[in-house]
Parts: sequence; structure tokens; C-alpha cells
Amino acid sequence: MLENAVKILDAKKGMDLCALAIGDVSALADYFLLATGTSTTHIRALADELAEKLAALGVVPDHIEGKTTGWILLDYKSLVVHIFTPAEREQFALEKLWGDAQPVDLSAWVTA
Repeated sequence: MLENAVKILDAKKGMDLCALAIGDVSALADYFLLATGTSTTHIRALADELAEKLAALGVVPDHIEGKTTGWILLDYKSLVVHIFTPAEREQFALEKLWGDAQPVDLSAWVTA
């Protein structure tokens, strides 16, 4: 599911994609996937596209939060996707907050 989510967000011009393997440091999920959009409109489009494309593969989120904010969260249980505006991503700095998590190499799944 992580690979599919990365490819979907990348194809929709999600920026600064970053995945963290959090399973060893938290029981919340196996992975966090972070992405940045250019505006609230863009992050809503990213979230909608992700939800639609994964649903077509038979995967639906347990819940979605923040559809009217600068930070949208889609909880797929084993994968939690965070989609931010640039300001929100900088403010909440999840990469720093979850510094004990292992980064995942996404280079094989994203375009250059």
C-alpha cells in the first residue's frame, strides 16, 4: 500500500514525499507518509485522488481528518498519510518529532 500511495501522490504533483517506518517506535501504524501540496486546494486534490485510487484497489481509510485545514490526515491503519501545505509542514515538523523512526527510500517510486 505504501508504494501505491507514493506513486499516486507523486503523479498528482505531491512534493517532498517522505515515508517513515514507525512500527518499531509506535503502535499507531507501520508507516507515516508525508507529502506537501502548494495550497489548501492542492492538498485536498491530493487527498481526494489518494482516497479514490486506493478505494479502486479495495483499500479505504479508517478515517480522514482536516479536510478544511492545511493538514489532511488519512488513516489506513498500517499507513497514516499526512498531506500538508508548506507552512503547516514546517510548523508541525513531523520528521523531527518522529526522529527515531527509520526513513524509507522512495527513490524507486517517485519521478525525478
